[in-house]
Amino acid sequence: MRIGKVSWPPGPVPPLFLAPMEDVTDAAFRRLCREMGADATVTEFISSEGLIRHIQKSWAKAQFFEQERPLGIQIFGHDLDSMRQAARLIQAVQPDWLDINYGCPVSKVVCKGAGAGILRDVDRMELLTRAIVEEVDLPVTVKTRLGWDAQSIRIVEVAHRLQAAGIQALAVHARTRADGYAGQARWEWIGRLTQDPSLHIPLIGNGDIFTPEIAYRYYHTYRPHALMIGRAAIGYPWIFREIRHYFLTGTLLSPPSLEERIETIRKHLEYGLRYLPHQSPEKTVLELRKHYSGYFRNLPHAKEMRLSLMEARTPDELHRALDRLLRRARNAATLP
Repeated sequence: MRIGKVSWPPGPVPPLFLAPMEDVTDAAFRRLCREMGADATVTEFISSEGLIRHIQKSWAKAQFFEQERPLGIQIFGHDLDSMRQAARLIQAVQPDWLDINYGCPVSKVVCKGAGAGILRDVDRMELLTRAIVEEVDLPVTVKTRLGWDAQSIRIVEVAHRLQAAGIQALAVHARTRADGYAGQARWEWIGRLTQDPSLHIPLIGNGDIFTPEIAYRYYHTYRPHALMIGRAAIGYPWIFREIRHYFLTGTLLSPPSLEERIETIRKHLEYGLRYLPHQSPEKTVLELRKHYSGYFRNLPHAKEMRLSLMEARTPDELHRALDRLLRRARNAATLP
């Protein structure tokens, strides 16, 4: 599989992508997931209007570090001129590719005709995509959904039109905008795409990949060129390591110990302080909260452990809370 100058050689494990997720896939978490086995990452989606107006928050999302490569920067918008200008600005910072978001289901994005809102206007989707491909030298990719709703699934047509517009890969979340994140992802549509002999761009499957067994089944049933993992990675970057191990051995890795989880939270904090200099240390600590449920997933007393960290406001307070948590666990383990 290839996107521009980046290639992933064929083998028993498909390329594993970390999905772009708003307020989740910042530079710190992307670095952590790369260390845990993700083959590529994509930034949070970035407003084209924010980029061309040089809004600090938007440009902070576009910051990345060499250790994260290969990496795509994702933008969204509806206005043609703004999207073209934003694409030129992103080209200047030289990610490995530029990704366009045509899949975000959030109402405040959709109501502007951006994200999944453009699924109601496939002609405009093609127009925007072609304009961006022509505007930049970077490879251009797209992430989208099956369609607006179950009555308007047009992903096969969309794939052909975007391929003709010049994109180099297509990531598909196998749900419609109306589905949101409810119900089961409809991977049979990804199978239709991969079986279409006239589609030659790489197809990246996304949706409901929560376990190594599911990843293996979806890959071998529907044959996408790569897998993209989203919600399962939040607070659980080990998912990439576990999927890779399962593909290679057919066995499940033991889940990380509490000690490893705590040390990974510390590393996550360290990366946040190092790679997110635009935000205060206190903000970095607060942003970690969304990951705590994942970090303690499937452990006894997970809720109590998560809540024990929620009051921490500074890095020192969080380290002390983690120390207390570890001491309590070790003391409990020594009780008869």
